[in-house]
Amino acid sequence: MKAAGKLISATLAAFFCLQGTLAASPPVAPRYTDSGPEPLLAHVFEQIEKNHWEAALNETEAMLKAYPNFRLGHLIKGDLLMARITPLKSFGGDGAVTAVEQVADLREEAIARLHAYQNKPAETQVPRYLLQLRPEQKHAVVVDTQKSRLYLYQNDKGTPRFVADYYITHGKLGSDKLREGDKKTPVGVYHVTSSLPTKKLGDFYGSGAFPINYPNAWDKKQGKNGHGIWLHGTPSDTFSRPPKASDGCVVLANTDLDALAKNLQIGTTPVIISNSIEWLSLDNWQAERKSLLGVIDEWRRDWESLDIGRYARHYSQKFSGDGKDLAAWVAQKKKVNAGKQWIKVGTQNISMFRNPGKDEYVVVTFEQDYQSSNLSNRMQKRQYWIKEDGRWKIAHEDAT
Repeated sequence: MKAAGKLISATLAAFFCLQGTLAASPPVAPRYTDSGPEPLLAHVFEQIEKNHWEAALNETEAMLKAYPNFRLGHLIKGDLLMARITPLKSFGGDGAVTAVEQVADLREEAIARLHAYQNKPAETQVPRYLLQLRPEQKHAVVVDTQKSRLYLYQNDKGTPRFVADYYITHGKLGSDKLREGDKKTPVGVYHVTSSLPTKKLGDFYGSGAFPINYPNAWDKKQGKNGHGIWLHGTPSDTFSRPPKASDGCVVLANTDLDALAKNLQIGTTPVIISNSIEWLSLDNWQAERKSLLGVIDEWRRDWESLDIGRYARHYSQKFSGDGKDLAAWVAQKKKVNAGKQWIKVGTQNISMFRNPGKDEYVVVTFEQDYQSSNLSNRMQKRQYWIKEDGRWKIAHEDAT
């Protein structure tokens, strides 16, 4: 098998654009969990790089024992076996033309899995978007569509801590969904709205589905539409799908979805979908978080001042809320304030999530305790803050 082994090594490594990469980058030691076949897959390619053909085959068989429906593993095993008796001209052997697309899909899956496995974020880095989680938000989900990866973070006394990451499939035509049927995955700040069991869905969605609130208030403000964007699983005969194969949903292997599901809180868990995650050091994350909290507290104090000019400067010219534009909103507040002697506003349980898309905005949600000389109420409020003229201002506000 030695001569054939040299060819299969060159063919597999070159086809996956990984020759030299595995040798230069040793396997990453797991920090918490390593979900899925990535560690085993990386080990198979290490054995191939070292010309250990029988060991590579044994590792592949072990991987398939753990993941029987893993099509990529079956393809690698087939090539390793075929290389024993005949030189291979291409990855996937000399299969029919109709199989070319399927082989290309598996190649893309391998690249996505191995690159993500070898390039995990450092413990000192957090996604920029998780500015602040409320105490009851035990976990947060961040999706990177370019890497075909979903990252799960735990709320560790206010600091996001990495827990696990999973391979995912997203929209056939990419991300940044605009309209119904465009086969794209939305980019933005969302949350899980419900849980749909398999018995209500059929086998296509695997072990379950978790809808998210696309389109959110900001999406609607931008004229985006569509519905039915879910986190869901795969059919029972399919371990995983190619990186770009859904109609817009985020799709995980059933084992991964089941593990993730244990940490999802309906109506509470944020799901932030990004084209490419922007990472911050903990120091920079803390500074950005502190700065925005200061802006929110300034808005609160200016509201308490009863000075409508100071209060209104926190609102964007593009503002909308409660069916009103900025002029109508300010007029209403001026009329209300005329009957007040004093106002006290409390903001508790604040969450802040920065949009990962091209629109620079932060979604802020909090419990508002409003007390005045003639009215008291409590509500949960959601605001969308945007950068306008170099300052953070409120573009949309409503009760949730």
